[in-house]
Parts: sequence; C-alpha cells; structure tokens
Amino acid sequence: MASLARWCFRHRWIVLLLWFAALLGFGTAAYAAGTDYKNNFSLPGTESQQAIDLLEREFPAAAGETASIVLHARTGTLYNPLLEADVVPVLERVARLPHVVAVISPYDPAGAGQFTRDGRTAFATVALDDQAVDIPRSDLKAIIDTARAADSGPLQVEVSGTAVAIVEQPQQNTSELLGVVAAAIILFIAFGTLLAMTLPLVAAVIALGVGMAGIGLVSHVMSVAQFGPTLATLIGLGVGIDYALFIVNRHRIGLRAGKTPEEAAVTAINTSGRAVLFAGLTVCIALLGMYALGVTFLYGVAVSAALAVSLTMATAVTLLPALLSFYGMKVLGRAERVKLAHMGPEPEHPSGFWWRSARRIERRPVLYAVLSAALIMITALPFFSLRLGTADEGNGSQSKTSRRAYDLLVSGFGPGFNGPFSLVTKIHSPADFTALETVVTELRAEPGVAVVSPAQPSPSGQAAIVALYPSTSPQDARTAALLKRLRGTTIPRVTTGTALDIKIGGVTATYQDFSDVLTSKLPLFMGVVVALAFLLLMAVFRSVVVPLTASVMNLLAVGSAFGVIVAIFQWGWLAGLIGVKGGPIEPFLPVMLFAILFGLSMDYEVFLVSRIHEEWLVRRDNRIAVSLGQAETGRVITAAGAIMTLVFASFILGADRVIKLFGLGLAVAVLIDAFIVRALLVPALMHLFGKANWWLPSWLDRILPRVSVESAEEIEEIRNTPVPAEVITPADEEDSPRDQASASTHTPPTRRADHHA
Repeated sequence: MASLARWCFRHRWIVLLLWFAALLGFGTAAYAAGTDYKNNFSLPGTESQQAIDLLEREFPAAAGETASIVLHARTGTLYNPLLEADVVPVLERVARLPHVVAVISPYDPAGAGQFTRDGRTAFATVALDDQAVDIPRSDLKAIIDTARAADSGPLQVEVSGTAVAIVEQPQQNTSELLGVVAAAIILFIAFGTLLAMTLPLVAAVIALGVGMAGIGLVSHVMSVAQFGPTLATLIGLGVGIDYALFIVNRHRIGLRAGKTPEEAAVTAINTSGRAVLFAGLTVCIALLGMYALGVTFLYGVAVSAALAVSLTMATAVTLLPALLSFYGMKVLGRAERVKLAHMGPEPEHPSGFWWRSARRIERRPVLYAVLSAALIMITALPFFSLRLGTADEGNGSQSKTSRRAYDLLVSGFGPGFNGPFSLVTKIHSPADFTALETVVTELRAEPGVAVVSPAQPSPSGQAAIVALYPSTSPQDARTAALLKRLRGTTIPRVTTGTALDIKIGGVTATYQDFSDVLTSKLPLFMGVVVALAFLLLMAVFRSVVVPLTASVMNLLAVGSAFGVIVAIFQWGWLAGLIGVKGGPIEPFLPVMLFAILFGLSMDYEVFLVSRIHEEWLVRRDNRIAVSLGQAETGRVITAAGAIMTLVFASFILGADRVIKLFGLGLAVAVLIDAFIVRALLVPALMHLFGKANWWLPSWLDRILPRVSVESAEEIEEIRNTPVPAEVITPADEEDSPRDQASASTHTPPTRRADHHA
C-alpha cells in the first residue's frame, strides 16, 4: 500500500489523466451503446412462471404487454355521441402507433363489457407486441401522449399499465445533488477549509461517473433492473465520500504532526487506506451474496452496486494520493498552517467530547449497553409485522396518470380489477373445455372473487385462459390469501375427476411467487453473508468475540431499520410526510437492504475496532485500547455517518416508492449504526467482555490466514509512544484524592498527534 501511495503521489498527473481517460472513455462508450435496463422477473419452477410459459406457447398474441386507456365522462355518460366522436379517432390513432398490435375499444362489440353500469367510465385495452421493458421508451410515451391528447372538457382520459410506469419513472433524479450539497456542508464543518472539503467529493463523483457508465455497459451483458443505477448511485455516493473522508482526515493529522505532504499521504493510505479496502470488500461480499438466492432479477443489481463500491475503493487509494499531491499543505486551513509554521508540530492529548464520552462509557458500561440495546430493540419491534408484497399503482402520486386511471377503475369496476389472476390450462379434448366451464361457474361462488370471465380457447385449441378478478386490490393481504386458497384447496377441489391442470398466473400472482421464493431463501442468504463477514473479521482481529459481537450488532441495526420501514411504509405512520401510502414492502427489499446494510455496518466496525486492535496489540490492556480507540475514531465515524445519512435521506425526496424505501432504510440504519451501535453499544460491550474480546483458540489461530489491517509502521509508532497518565488512570478512579495528588506531581507524556483516523 505504501509503494502504491508513493507512486500515485509522485506521478499525480499520470494518475489524474488515467482517471479522466477512464471517465471519458467509459462515458463515450456508454453514450454510444445506450442502456438496456430491464425489470425481468424469471422464477423457474413457480406456478406463475409455468402459466407464463404456457401463455407464450399457446396465446402468442397475449404474450406481449397490455395497457389500459381509461375513459371517464366528467358530466353525463360516455354513451353521448359527442364524446364517442372524440374517443374513436384517438383510439384509431393509437392503434396505428409502433408496437401496438390491437386496440379493443369499449364502443366495439368485443368491448361491450368494458363499460361500468352507470356508463360514466370505460376502458380500451391496448395490446403490445412485446413486454413493455423491451419497447423503446419514446414509443411508449407516444402511446400515452396520443391517448392523453383527448383529455379535455367533459372527457377525462388516463392511461395505466406497466408501460405507463416505465414512462413515469424519472430518468434524472435531483436527490443525488441534494445529497452532495448536504455532504459538502458537513465536510466543511469537519475540515474547516473549502479545499479539503472538495477532496472526498471529487473522488466520489469521479468514481460514480465511471461507475454509472460501466453499469450502462453491463446492462447489455446481463439484466439490470431499472432502479439498479439509482441504487448504485445511492450506495456509491455514500461510501465514496465516507472512504475519502477517513483517508483525508488521517492525512491532515499527519500534516499537523509535522510530516511532509508525501509522508502524510503515504501513511494515510497505508493505515486508513487498508481499512477502506477491507471495509469495501465486506460491502461487496454482502452485495454479491445475493447470488446465493438464485434469483436472476437481483444479479444485475448486485453487480451494479458492487461495481460502484469497487470504484470508490480504487479512487480512494489511487486518485486521492494524487489529489493530495496537488493540494500540498493547503489541505490544512490557513490558520492551521500559520500555527504549524510558528509553533511547530503540536502533540495531541486525549481530550474533548469523544474522550469524555469514552470515559463515561468506561465508567458505566452496563448502563450504556442496556439503554442503547433497548432503544434499538424498541425501534425493531415493527419488523415482526413485516408483510411482503408489491405495492400497486394506488400508491402513486395523484399527479401521475397511472394513479388517476387506477382510481377510476377502482371506483367503476372494483379494487380487484387492477390485478386479475390468469388461470391457464392445457385442453386435450372437448370434454376438458366443458369441465373448465363448470370450474368457472364454481369459482364465481368463491368468497373473495368478484368476477370470473368465460373461458377463452387458444388459437390451436390446445389451451384455454380464464381471467379471475378478486374483490380486493392487488396489494391487499386478502388477495394474497385468496391466491393461496385457490391454489391450495379450491382449484384441486373443483378439478377433481377431470384432466385439467390449472396454473394461476398474472402480475399479482407472479409478485406473490417472487415474495415466496425470496422468503424461503432469505435464511440461507443471511447465513452466507454473516458467515463470510464473521470469518473475515476473525482472521483480521484474531478473535471470536469481536466478530460475533459485530455480527449481532449489525443484525440489530438492520432490524431497527426494517422496523422503521414497516411503521412508515406498511402501517402508514407519517407516510404523508414523504409522499407515500401504507402498503406491503417490496419482496426484494429485505434481501437487498440486508446485503447493503450489513456491508455498510461492517465499515464502521472495521474503522472502530481496527483502532482498538492497534492499541491492544501493543498495550495488551483492553480498557485503554477501547477508550482510546473510541475517543480517536468517534468524531470521524459520526461525521461520516452524518454524511451518509443525509446522502441516503435525500433519496426520500425522489418520486419512486422503491427508492424512497431504500433511502429511508439506509439512512435510519446508518444513523443508528454510527451514533448508537458504534458510539455506545459496541464500546460498552467491549468494556464488559474485557480480555475475552481477544480470545481465539490456539488451533484456530494456526489455521486462519494472516490478514492485517494495521501497518507495521503504525504498530511501531504506537509502541514508541508513552501512554498519558489520564489514560492509564481508570475512569472510576480519576476523581479520587490519590489520583489528584498524583496528577499534581506528574506531567503526563503527550499523546502522539498522528493517531489513526
């Protein structure tokens, strides 16, 4: 690490030009190739996937996406000839647009059932030749704009469907800019100089620029969900600024200690840079652990986020030393440089808020452990009410045409109209079709079923399809219960004695199967991620208790974040403040949040415990190691936590519900992790455990690989530095008469100035 940092420092122009070349090259390639983001759900082995496969074989015309043009008479009814004269030409124009296979108008004989009973609302079905994600956005927008052009006066026209959701998804998000501004303010407060403030921002933004271009290119190689780039931006921006902050802070400490800019930069990369690489590695492991789920939809998202994190690590250990070379001593403020020039290096004593905080925790570890653990557990309680599912268009903003169309369809046809089940079966003989018609009759009497359409044979006559409309909305828990009952008891009962093998598909059923698949594999996924992180920490810190504590604390922080998400997004507490409605939590959210949060929690664990471990390796005094480690890392960890919290929280201002979920979940988890878990709970527990923190069986010590975050230079510097008397004195004895007498006759040695960041 030292050699790499020194080379980058001395060849700053080459490093800078290489990064700009990467930014320009990948950016140009991504611009030329475009992007190919897709929300592809493929669930092999599930009933909904079997239904989709059968539909694609036997109903090729129905294999594409559909959209609904919803018509509503603001006054009178849609049977008004004047309104019909306005609607029909518009639907004819839509039918001639690219990718439109057919438009079934409510005024056509085939669409006679597409009117409400009062005649005020109706819908036209638009059949597309492909899935909406595979159709150019511009063509989808043309369909919506053409239909919406008829909205005026007594006629209201809205459009709903997946195609609409894609167009309504904002391509640009100002949340990133707000997050950067918030981070800049905290960096300025922490560093006190504009030049130093720009260093983490420049490094993070360049890494993010290369990363976004790279993700765009990756989307042509593997399926990347549409929210993948936004999520990668959210994570990359947060960790990128944090990693650079740790290194720049360490560099500034070296300068104040009298080191040259080159030596300070080399030391910063050789110490904090090592911790950054290890912390980033844990984040990438947690993200790529999603491959253990076997759900291809998440692979591209995991790779995108891991790519963004990897690039932030790369800029932190290569671009930052080059930038530090350009900045020289100006990384310090003018007042600091003047003071250093006139008074020389000034050693630092353990003092200030974080030293006092460390001593308070040292004095009463049980109290702080109990209070902080209780607070985390209370906020985690709603997690046990978590209900997975997919929020429907009823959760959207009233400013969206999809939400207005949803409301019109609900009021006119019932809430279940927006999420029908597709019942598909093979037909081997006319008797099978007759049996299916009997099944349809029986299903109409099933509780929770609003409407069941007549059976429709496929063009080949070898299959048939039936549309079943629940009486409840797609996101309603009763709809999920109906699906389970239909599959588990009703369908087997009504098909007894027949050759029918009915499969239930449709968007609502597919999302429910997606939820079930992820739920069943979540324990395996969590076990893999926790086990890998545990082994890494055990190898680095040569301890069983430290990684065990870290794993439990990380799980508590994740649980607390889930609790807040459930309370707001599912129960609806304060939901109006962030522009959402109560509904189920997206099935993939717990998986992805766990991966991201567990990795990010390990960041702060590594920075805190690596500093404590340095002191332990030299002093072999757990009390001194924990108190000094907490005092010397508390300020920078909480500053980094505040930055990441604000960056993540800024994404709550976006329009997409999924991104709001991620933003809030990550912000809450980082806030709890930095300000409660690492600042209070972990130090308190390490004081309580004492020397047991560093216990490792001898046989395990022999077989574990040797991995070191600490550099030999850092350890030697600690060994040559005497410990101040205020550190040696236990916190519960520092006010005793004996201690006061000792303090009056003893001048404590100074603490080294260039401690770990």
